[in-house]
Amino acid sequence: MDADTISKLIISALPGAEVTVSSDDNIHFQATVSYAGFRGKTKVAQHRMVYAPLQESFASSLHALQLTTIIAGENT
Repeated sequence: MDADTISKLIISALPGAEVTVSSDDNIHFQATVSYAGFRGKTKVAQHRMVYAPLQESFASSLHALQLTTIIAGENT
């Protein structure tokens, strides 16, 4: 698993999202996802939206993902 693959999986599920994924070791990843579709959703719901397309990867090759979600267009 690599950062580019994770980013593509998230973008495929959340079209229009701005996604940044990084890792120092290709085992532990950090992702920031900015998406207008998060508006009106709790942080838990936002995280579920991001984790959903990654479930199969977590079962096989993705170990850890630290996630930050941002509602696109809103000040943080």
